[in-house]
Amino acid sequence: MKSALLSWQLWAVLSAGFAALTAIFAKVGVENVNSDFATFIRTIVILFALGAILASTGQWQSLGSVSLRSYSFLILSGLATGGSWVCYFRALKLGDAARVAPIDKLSVVLVAVFGVVFLGERLSTQNWLGVVLIAAGAILVAYKS
Repeated sequence: MKSALLSWQLWAVLSAGFAALTAIFAKVGVENVNSDFATFIRTIVILFALGAILASTGQWQSLGSVSLRSYSFLILSGLATGGSWVCYFRALKLGDAARVAPIDKLSVVLVAVFGVVFLGERLSTQNWLGVVLIAAGAILVAYKS
């Protein structure tokens, strides 16, 4: 069991499951609430939940143990996450969860492209085919006929 908990694949599948629940719960949650305020509430919940996890598992680190480079990129990541959440909740307020979520998941395609361009990662022909299929699938699911 311990090796399963160290598997990135397990955590990625769990992430996808939680992301799916996020879309469903958020769609219902923004029904009668301003989408930005809903994002604020969600952020507070995440802050407290992660604080509890860090405290209960003894994973808290001193702020001085983090490098300036790491702080810089974590701040940028936080700003990007905030932007993503604001846009996502507004999209859910205006559209169907089943059509918003696939477009949001085009981030998978963008991560592949950005990983190659900015991080020097390499994708095989088979990987690129998957990226194209993900893009096509997201567009087909989001398309209203």
